[in-house]
Formats: sequence, structure tokens, C-alpha cells
Amino acid sequence: MLHIHPIPAFNDNYIWCLSDSGNGKALVVDPGQAEPVLARLEQEGLELDTILVTHHHPDHVGGIASLAKAWPRVRIVGPRTSPYRGCTEQVAAGEQVNWGALDFSVMEVPGHTLDHIAYFSATEVDGHPVLFCGDTLFVCGCGRLFEGTPGQMRASLEQLRTLPDTTAVYCAHEYTLANLRYARHLLPNDAELASFEAECKQRRSNHEPTVPAILGRERSLNPFLRWDDEDVIAAATDYARRQSLPEGDQDAIFAAIRHGKDHF
Repeated sequence: MLHIHPIPAFNDNYIWCLSDSGNGKALVVDPGQAEPVLARLEQEGLELDTILVTHHHPDHVGGIASLAKAWPRVRIVGPRTSPYRGCTEQVAAGEQVNWGALDFSVMEVPGHTLDHIAYFSATEVDGHPVLFCGDTLFVCGCGRLFEGTPGQMRASLEQLRTLPDTTAVYCAHEYTLANLRYARHLLPNDAELASFEAECKQRRSNHEPTVPAILGRERSLNPFLRWDDEDVIAAATDYARRQSLPEGDQDAIFAAIRHGKDHF
């Protein structure tokens, strides 16, 4: 009865729609644009009753006002510390957001922005536990640090990588091929990364999304989740020395990887 599908927006955003065919209700995550959401819900005959917000950036909240006009009773849930003021309900780490049979645990994951949160449900949808993580974790990448520090982002990703291996990671952008180009540059001898890149290229050539990712696979592939992996440590340390960046602890390793992606 429950299903999650992407609603493409802008050039590379995904607005995630969680629908319940039993009651015709829908929940959407980070609707930066209203028009594609309105069109999809009308096509599917769904009523929007909940919006989840991960952070305040316009490409994640820009469509909310129009959606609230169309559904005046819609519940809008977002981070308590956010500069975005359009929510009807504000939540923080450790709190729960209930939607039908699902209970989403709220996780505070600063780094990309200081207000960023993620929503995790251990109850399976489409065969997997569910993580809506906005711009914190991408397929083979992570969000750029607009407001937080490398240490904050690494700690946030450390929270996420402790979730169950089978968790489906619903991030907000189709950045996978660009992320893989950097990951392959950083780790050119990683055969598993090479194989995954070929798989993702095939999916994109078929006009299929590469998202969601499965967390267990991300842990073995994504360099931004591998700050304690020997190959990543070696590559990051070499880069840090060439760039005269700090070396040493896990935060320094992560910072070097992020710096490398920012200047790739």
C-alpha cells in the first residue's frame, strides 16, 4: 500500500513522494517546486497531507507556499533551528514524526547547513527501511559545506552510516555520475567503484534514477563514508600534503576529501 517515487524538479532535484494507496494520502519531501508536485498528485489522484523539510535552501522549500494554498490543511514539518519559517511543526533530534504506519526518527545532521535534519523509518517501504537525508549524503558523495565544518559533517555522516545496511537512501539530487568521477579520480584502482560507475552510466542512459542508494553498498563505495578506510586515508593524506592541508585525525582525512571534491 505504501510506495515512494521521485518527482523530478529543476535540473537535478528529486522531490520524494510517499503515497498510501489505501487512503489516497501523500507525503512529499523537500518540494522546491510546486508545479511538478501538483501535476503528479493530480495524475495519481492523491491528496497531499504532509510535507517534510530537511533544510532551508530554496530548492527544498520554494514550492511549499503554493502547495499550502492548494491544500490549506497540509502539515509542514521541519527543523526547529531553521531560518525557514513556513513550517506548522518544528522538530529536533530524538523526536518522532508519525505518518500512518510509519514513525520517522528525526536526526540532526549539520554540515551542509546548520539546520539540516534527516528522517529515518525502520519500518520498510518498498522492501527497505527509509532515510530521507536531503543534501547530507548523496550516492558516492556528500553535500557541500555551506555553513558547517568538516568535523560536523563527518559526525553527521557517522550517524547515518550506523543505520541498517538495507536502508534505502533517498537523497535530493541526481549527482551520482559527477560524484563517481571524483571518487574514481581519488581511488583509481577501486574495482568496485569502477563497476558501480558502469552500472550507473547504464541507468542514466536508460533515463533511470540512480537514487535511492542502499546504505550497505554506500559504506563500501562512497569515499565520504570511508574516512577510516586504508585506501582513502592514503589518498587523502597524499592530497593533503600536496595542498598543505592539516593531516592526522579522521576529521582531517574527511576535510581533505571534501576539499578535493570542491576543487576537482
